[in-house]
Amino acid sequence: MNEHSRREFIKLSGLAASTLIAKGKLGATAAGENSSKSKGPISVWVTDDAHQLARAPQLTWQHASGAAAQDAVVLHPEKKFQEILGFGAAFTDAACFTFNRLDASPRQELFYQLFHPSEMNLSVCRTCIGASDYSTKVYSYDEGAPDPDLQRFSIDHDREYILPMLREARQANPDLFLFSSPWSPPGWMKSNGSMLGGNMQRHSMRAYAEYFVKFLQGYEGAGVPVQAVTVQNEVDTDQDGRMPACTWPEEYEADFVRGSLGPAFQRNGIQSRIWIIDHNYNLWGRAIAELETPGVRQFTNAIAWHGYVGKVEWMDRVHEAFPGVEMYWTEGGPDYTNPGYANDWASWSATFSEILRHWCRSITAWNFALDEKGKPNIGPFSCGGLVTVDSQSRAISYSGQYHASAHYSRFIRRGARRFDSQSQAPGLSHVAIENPGGESVLVLTNPGAARMCQLRVQDQEVNASLPANSVSTLLW
Repeated sequence: MNEHSRREFIKLSGLAASTLIAKGKLGATAAGENSSKSKGPISVWVTDDAHQLARAPQLTWQHASGAAAQDAVVLHPEKKFQEILGFGAAFTDAACFTFNRLDASPRQELFYQLFHPSEMNLSVCRTCIGASDYSTKVYSYDEGAPDPDLQRFSIDHDREYILPMLREARQANPDLFLFSSPWSPPGWMKSNGSMLGGNMQRHSMRAYAEYFVKFLQGYEGAGVPVQAVTVQNEVDTDQDGRMPACTWPEEYEADFVRGSLGPAFQRNGIQSRIWIIDHNYNLWGRAIAELETPGVRQFTNAIAWHGYVGKVEWMDRVHEAFPGVEMYWTEGGPDYTNPGYANDWASWSATFSEILRHWCRSITAWNFALDEKGKPNIGPFSCGGLVTVDSQSRAISYSGQYHASAHYSRFIRRGARRFDSQSQAPGLSHVAIENPGGESVLVLTNPGAARMCQLRVQDQEVNASLPANSVSTLLW
């Protein structure tokens, strides 16, 4: 947090008590719930149209009797669900280029703010294996004529500013978990001979598995170990040949994992995990089919999801078929042309709550940083960054997605577990988490007018006032 932010934080810490208030109510213990001892005070942080992640006055649990209000948020800490890995964004070529344009001192300050465990604590981040649509140019690690033995392979492109930015981020947060995704194999491995669009070819699978191995070994040797990979960003689109992309038929991805990539990792002692799909919720049927393919689960136990198409609850279908399979949310970002780009925190927070409520263990946004026109990109595309760095002044500004992310990443720790929360309150989003050590975290998102919200856990209750267009994080 920079000095200006610290001054704002101190000033906003005096947020009037009317913003969030506690009010006890009488009533009897709800049927089937055990009486509980008094809980500790509730710390509150709020973002609304006047404040960003401001400390608000504490709330206090009161003994309750009688049934909870119909629109109360009722918490059941004894009902635990998935473990949480963390939150982050993508170190695309474009994002790293943008970070690298900052002078060392402001970048160090920004990285402390983004990554340090005492600050925003972003810790699950994506990198690109070669060029994505958000790159300064199209490139792979082995372009040119066919090179099945990969004698030409080199990660030298990444040494200029990608690897240095990753090392600097890990200095701020040594627990940084990185996963890496390719947008396309080298053109010579594909049907069209280009990284733009086209289809994967079976005869290239052995060489492509070794390409992954060399990438992971190269990054490890450069001081940037990568903990997981996805097979392909967005497996069933070629984006009309406008950008690095590659279609993978369902059976191709399954066969690549079980016949080439998994065995290559095994032979070479690669410990990085393999995640499949890396695309939208509407591919839930494909995810189940690949997991059912004999031999696939020997090498993968995880699905990566994007949120652009389909419904978030469709992920439940995969969980119901394979309860032990892990889910990760690996891409989604703002549009810099959207009038709400800087203040749509409630919309993003509602999205994040639903992602967590439907079994995902992490949330990774799209580009960490772009300029005020969403560049550089191969597009033209209109994605914005989690943060914006002005191309001329280098001034840093923040998206609504950034402000929403802070309500999760700053307070939810690795190894936390989601627990059950229920409410019939219209328009209110909520998700409850228990951190290692027993601290509870509740994120409440109110996109509409100011409202009261009753919370109930066993025989304790508290009433909170939620500002309009707000995100509130409560800890006790």
